[in-house]
Amino acid sequence: MTGVPTDKSMHGLKGERVLMRIHVGERDKFQGKPLYEAIVELLRSRHYAGATVLRAVMGFGATARLRTDRIEVLSLDLPIVIECVDTEEKITSILPEIDAMIEGGLITLERAKVIMYRANLPPERRTASWQMDMTGLWDGEPPAKS
Repeated sequence: MTGVPTDKSMHGLKGERVLMRIHVGERDKFQGKPLYEAIVELLRSRHYAGATVLRAVMGFGATARLRTDRIEVLSLDLPIVIECVDTEEKITSILPEIDAMIEGGLITLERAKVIMYRANLPPERRTASWQMDMTGLWDGEPPAKS
């Protein structure tokens, strides 16, 4: 196996999933490295579908201390958001480990409908399963009556 996901594994992520958002500070650390980096590495080592780190331009949290990238009040601790979408089972299973890594922050979970998740594969490796799922229905939700 080359480590490159197949289109079958990509197709398996479609449907109702969970979006986890983790809000921390840019200067937060875990075992000497940036916390956001440690979290992404943990998610990757456990084969989660993916993770994205977003650096905010302004925000505040539980301390109400404003952090911004504006020059006149430049903060060296900008807000960071780590997002990950995967199955509810996988997200809930990793929460205790992430909780142990975070000193202060916020974790939220939301229901998400994945309509497309795929790698950039050459046409000969693509299958019909690559179509977007635009039904508009959530798992288990009955169709609207007309």
